[in-house]
Amino acid sequence: MDKRKQIQLKRELGYFWGVNFLIINIIGAGIFVSPKGVLEYSCMNVGVSLCIWAACAVLSMTSSLCFAEIGIAFPYSGAHYYFIKRCFGSSIAFLRLWTSLFMGPGVVASQALLLAEYGIQPFFSSCSAPSLPKKCLALAVLWIVGILNSRGVKELSWLQTVSTVLKMGILGFISLSGVFMLVRRKRENIGRLENAFDAEFPMISQLTEAFFQGYFAFSGGECFTYVAGELKKPNKTIPRCIFTALPLVTVVYLLANISYLTVLTPREIISTDAVAITWTDRVIPQLTWTVPFAISASLFSNLVICVLESGRVLYIASEQGQLPLMFSTLNAHSSPFIAVLLNVSMGSIAIVLTNLIELINYLYFMDSIWTMLSMIGILKLRYQEPNLHRPYKVFLLFLFIAMAISLCLVLIPLVKSPKMHYIYVLLFLLSGLLFYVPLIHYKVKLVWFEKVTCYLQLLFNICIPDACEQQTSEI
Repeated sequence: MDKRKQIQLKRELGYFWGVNFLIINIIGAGIFVSPKGVLEYSCMNVGVSLCIWAACAVLSMTSSLCFAEIGIAFPYSGAHYYFIKRCFGSSIAFLRLWTSLFMGPGVVASQALLLAEYGIQPFFSSCSAPSLPKKCLALAVLWIVGILNSRGVKELSWLQTVSTVLKMGILGFISLSGVFMLVRRKRENIGRLENAFDAEFPMISQLTEAFFQGYFAFSGGECFTYVAGELKKPNKTIPRCIFTALPLVTVVYLLANISYLTVLTPREIISTDAVAITWTDRVIPQLTWTVPFAISASLFSNLVICVLESGRVLYIASEQGQLPLMFSTLNAHSSPFIAVLLNVSMGSIAIVLTNLIELINYLYFMDSIWTMLSMIGILKLRYQEPNLHRPYKVFLLFLFIAMAISLCLVLIPLVKSPKMHYIYVLLFLLSGLLFYVPLIHYKVKLVWFEKVTCYLQLLFNICIPDACEQQTSEI
């Protein structure tokens, strides 16, 4: 380890990196694969479905700005965890960490398997891909992602740029093709948009479901809380990135949906599981085989960012004394190597034991609870600490809208399909207290952990980060 080089998470990420980061987080496989949910629950009313997409963009903006206040007021990597700890205490923060310890690798595993499925499916056009090659490809990709993350954030910048260009290029091609067809004014292309609101108007319950289908396509606006400690001037960078990336994504999403509707009928969109593939098969059949590869490339960057974000949570939890010291160690590239290694290793186990992937839907239910607690925490801190330095304060109306959305995300699954699984998830969450009470509350020391930490430092050439004057002054 070079002693002249400071080892710490550095503030070296600017506006351009932040815009790429947010776009990658928001645009996943959904807009390429299955935008049919909004149209289906809109009763195939084209006008209503497009209005819902626009409304979902506004709702996503409100929740993103709420998380922006957290990331700006507490500019640390893993700020949402630190925020929960400050608002609700050490025990609640540990339960948040306990959820992240399993949900992070689970989400990583599910994304790797989805990437492998789209990457390998073109070679098995007449049947579904076998499980073994799919798992092998998922494992290989996941460990490549782990190696990339261990090289530090700056090394990922080129990958982010390429991924953003690829995603926006594909969606731009789909969007501009739809605009070109509309300009040609062929009857079969413009007929559905001319009579956009002629279909049956959906009921309130259907509208609600359609909103949540679209809202999930815009999720990811909270991503800056994971890397706020590595952004230059976060009080300026975060709002600028949000106001740049989200409107851009909204325009592209709307144009892509219009393009789908220009080529396909609402019934055709609902009947397909991969709208982009069906659209390409209709417009340019020769390029149909390229769409799954494009989706895989898109998911690869999401996987890289997911591993990066999961590692930051473990890093700050270790700094706050709720995980062993080894998880706050950095390598020569200022990457939390052990945190990344743990996530990739646990994700690999989840890939091999694919039944575990089914639990991810229920763990997402817990994630909605933590989002709701974060919104409540913003209000709580404004009352308890009115003089806290807040360079940015979100409008209260936006805060209440975000609280309502997160509350619905918690209640709707319970009301719509009550299952015992949610009880099991709750018990899993509370089981974290079995570790919190002896290890954190009573501070029971595990001597062998210190020996393991020393051994890993020598093996992987890692060390405890240097104190950062800028970070210290902010705290």
